[in-house]
Amino acid sequence: MALSVWLTFFAACWLLSLSPGAGAVASMSSGVRYGFWRGYWTAIGLQVAMALHVGIVAAGLGALLVASTLAFELIKWLGVAYLVWLGISQWRSPPAPLTSNEEGRPIGRPLSLLLRGFMVNASNPKSIIFILAVLPPFIDPTKPLLVQYLILGGTIIAVDLIVMAGYTGLAARVLSLLKSPAQQSLVNKVFGGCFVLAAGLLATVQQKA
Repeated sequence: MALSVWLTFFAACWLLSLSPGAGAVASMSSGVRYGFWRGYWTAIGLQVAMALHVGIVAAGLGALLVASTLAFELIKWLGVAYLVWLGISQWRSPPAPLTSNEEGRPIGRPLSLLLRGFMVNASNPKSIIFILAVLPPFIDPTKPLLVQYLILGGTIIAVDLIVMAGYTGLAARVLSLLKSPAQQSLVNKVFGGCFVLAAGLLATVQQKA
């Protein structure tokens, strides 16, 4: 793969990862509630699903999945339902006073947070469409495909990990501003609303003809 081709893809990854979506909302929500180090497990879960989608596209199944109306709708509405459930759960989370030290933070289980991030991306057909639309134009069919998919998939995952670290870390700093249960309750409602909004946007996605 030519360096110029990779650099173009690298720049595109940054632009696309920085655009806020359900993954960014999930990362920020975990950062606010659990702090950076615990909350970052959600971002790792997002990338596990991203790697799965890259593998699906590399195996040639992505085009078949996107072409199947039934599969597309099932995945889409599963994603909508999951985001709404996250929104309701976040909205109803009981407020508790937080402090800026580690003892004041609720403890999230890494596996649960990783699964949460995985489900956000895995149940989003837009992620598969995105991978299917972005990766193939940068693939040279005359050269080994596996190596190219590994390079491009690794690049997009690495960039997204960095971007989600920024979202998680920025949100985690809000912990120092949460001095009362009322403030935490407000933050929970804001992120709960964001999850429901993301679900609404996902519900409007239509399969391309």
